[in-house]
Amino acid sequence: MKKKVIVSACLLGECCRYDGKTKEIRSVIEALKEYEIIPFCPEAPLFGTPRERINVVEINGKNRIVTEETNKDVTQLLEDEIDAFVEKHPEADAIILKSKSPSCGHKTTAVLNEKKEIIFYGDGIATQIFKKKYKGISIQDENDFIK
Repeated sequence: MKKKVIVSACLLGECCRYDGKTKEIRSVIEALKEYEIIPFCPEAPLFGTPRERINVVEINGKNRIVTEETNKDVTQLLEDEIDAFVEKHPEADAIILKSKSPSCGHKTTAVLNEKKEIIFYGDGIATQIFKKKYKGISIQDENDFIK
Protein backbone atom coordinates (compact mmCIF):
# COMPACT_ATOMS: atom_id res chain seq x y z
CA MET A 1 0.00 0.00 0.00
CA LYS A 2 1.36 3.40 -1.00
CA LYS A 3 2.03 6.12 1.52
CA LYS A 4 -0.36 9.06 1.28
CA VAL A 5 0.68 12.67 0.80
CA ILE A 6 -1.56 15.74 0.92
CA VAL A 7 -0.35 18.34 -1.59
CA SER A 8 -1.56 21.83 -2.44
CA ALA A 9 -3.34 21.32 -5.75
CA CYS A 10 -1.71 24.37 -7.35
CA LEU A 11 1.71 22.73 -6.89
CA LEU A 12 0.44 19.75 -8.88
CA GLY A 13 -0.51 21.90 -11.85
CA GLU A 14 -4.19 22.55 -11.10
CA CYS A 15 -5.30 26.06 -12.08
CA CYS A 16 -7.00 26.69 -8.75
CA ARG A 17 -5.25 29.82 -7.45
CA TYR A 18 -7.15 33.05 -6.85
CA ASP A 19 -5.83 34.40 -10.19
CA GLY A 20 -6.83 31.26 -12.10
CA LYS A 21 -3.24 30.17 -12.52
CA THR A 22 -1.10 27.32 -11.24
CA LYS A 23 2.16 27.19 -9.34
CA GLU A 24 3.22 23.79 -10.64
CA ILE A 25 6.55 22.62 -9.27
CA ARG A 26 7.93 19.66 -11.21
CA SER A 27 10.42 18.75 -8.47
CA VAL A 28 7.51 18.26 -6.02
CA ILE A 29 5.67 16.04 -8.48
CA GLU A 30 8.83 14.05 -9.26
CA ALA A 31 9.57 13.50 -5.56
CA LEU A 32 6.11 11.99 -5.00
CA LYS A 33 6.13 9.21 -7.60
CA GLU A 34 5.92 6.52 -4.92
CA TYR A 35 3.04 8.19 -3.03
CA GLU A 36 -0.70 8.27 -3.35
CA ILE A 37 -1.23 12.00 -3.92
CA ILE A 38 -4.23 13.70 -2.34
CA PRO A 39 -4.72 17.15 -3.94
CA PHE A 40 -5.86 19.89 -1.57
CA CYS A 41 -7.31 23.37 -2.14
CA PRO A 42 -9.89 24.67 0.33
CA GLU A 43 -10.51 27.95 -1.51
CA ALA A 44 -11.52 26.86 -5.03
CA PRO A 45 -14.57 24.76 -4.05
CA LEU A 46 -15.91 27.60 -1.89
CA PHE A 47 -15.13 30.69 -3.93
CA GLY A 48 -14.46 29.47 -7.48
CA THR A 49 -11.52 30.31 -9.71
CA PRO A 50 -10.57 33.05 -10.34
CA ARG A 51 -11.71 34.75 -7.12
CA GLU A 52 -11.08 37.64 -4.82
CA ARG A 53 -7.83 37.40 -2.91
CA ILE A 54 -7.90 36.59 0.80
CA ASN A 55 -5.57 37.64 3.61
CA VAL A 56 -4.80 36.54 7.14
CA VAL A 57 -5.70 39.50 9.35
CA GLU A 58 -5.14 39.64 13.09
CA ILE A 59 -8.32 40.97 14.68
CA ASN A 60 -8.61 41.22 18.46
CA GLY A 61 -5.60 38.92 18.85
CA LYS A 62 -6.96 36.18 16.57
CA ASN A 63 -6.12 35.34 12.98
CA ARG A 64 -9.09 35.72 10.67
CA ILE A 65 -9.34 35.12 6.94
CA VAL A 66 -10.72 38.22 5.24
CA THR A 67 -11.36 38.96 1.57
CA GLU A 68 -9.08 41.68 0.26
CA GLU A 69 -11.55 44.00 -1.45
CA THR A 70 -14.91 43.34 0.21
CA ASN A 71 -13.51 42.72 3.73
CA LYS A 72 -15.75 39.70 4.24
CA ASP A 73 -14.68 37.33 7.03
CA VAL A 74 -14.60 33.84 5.49
CA THR A 75 -12.79 32.11 8.35
CA GLN A 76 -15.65 29.80 9.33
CA LEU A 77 -16.33 28.77 5.73
CA LEU A 78 -12.69 27.76 5.28
CA GLU A 79 -12.49 26.01 8.64
CA ASP A 80 -15.56 23.94 7.75
CA GLU A 81 -14.14 23.06 4.31
CA ILE A 82 -10.77 22.04 5.79
CA ASP A 83 -12.41 20.02 8.57
CA ALA A 84 -14.51 18.17 5.96
CA PHE A 85 -11.33 17.41 3.98
CA VAL A 86 -9.60 16.03 7.10
CA GLU A 87 -12.65 13.91 7.90
CA LYS A 88 -12.56 12.47 4.37
CA HIS A 89 -8.78 11.93 4.57
CA PRO A 90 -8.01 11.12 8.22
CA GLU A 91 -4.62 9.58 7.49
CA ALA A 92 -1.59 11.02 5.76
CA ASP A 93 2.09 10.25 5.83
CA ALA A 94 3.28 13.62 4.54
CA ILE A 95 1.96 17.11 3.77
CA ILE A 96 3.36 19.55 1.20
CA LEU A 97 1.72 22.95 0.98
CA LYS A 98 2.10 26.19 -0.98
CA SER A 99 4.28 28.74 0.79
CA LYS A 100 2.95 32.25 1.49
CA SER A 101 -0.67 31.17 0.92
CA PRO A 102 -3.31 32.45 3.38
CA SER A 103 -4.68 28.90 3.36
CA CYS A 104 -1.59 26.75 3.05
CA GLY A 105 1.48 28.77 4.01
CA HIS A 106 3.76 27.22 6.61
CA LYS A 107 5.61 29.89 8.62
CA THR A 108 5.64 32.06 5.46
CA THR A 109 2.16 33.60 5.36
CA ALA A 110 1.94 37.34 5.90
CA VAL A 111 -0.29 38.14 8.87
CA LEU A 112 -1.68 41.64 8.53
CA ASN A 113 -3.10 44.14 10.97
CA GLU A 114 -6.44 45.81 10.26
CA LYS A 115 -4.61 48.50 8.28
CA LYS A 116 -3.34 45.70 5.97
CA GLU A 117 0.26 46.10 7.14
CA ILE A 118 2.40 42.99 7.67
CA ILE A 119 2.96 42.40 11.38
CA PHE A 120 4.61 38.97 11.19
CA TYR A 121 4.81 35.76 9.16
CA GLY A 122 2.97 32.68 10.35
CA ASP A 123 0.81 29.78 9.21
CA GLY A 124 -2.17 29.77 6.91
CA ILE A 125 -5.50 28.50 8.20
CA ALA A 126 -5.14 24.98 6.76
CA THR A 127 -1.67 24.61 8.19
CA GLN A 128 -2.97 25.54 11.63
CA ILE A 129 -5.73 22.94 11.39
CA PHE A 130 -3.45 20.27 9.88
CA LYS A 131 -0.96 20.68 12.74
CA LYS A 132 -3.75 19.80 15.20
CA LYS A 133 -5.36 17.02 13.17
CA TYR A 134 -2.29 15.30 11.72
CA LYS A 135 -0.09 15.17 14.81
CA GLY A 136 3.49 14.15 14.25
CA ILE A 137 3.41 14.61 10.48
CA SER A 138 5.98 16.96 9.03
CA ILE A 139 4.59 19.83 6.98
CA GLN A 140 6.76 21.06 4.14
CA ASP A 141 6.36 23.55 1.32
CA GLU A 142 7.61 23.64 -2.26
CA ASN A 143 10.80 25.41 -1.19
CA ASP A 144 11.94 22.17 0.43
CA PHE A 145 11.98 20.57 -3.05
CA ILE A 146 13.56 23.31 -5.16
CA LYS A 147 17.22 22.67 -5.81
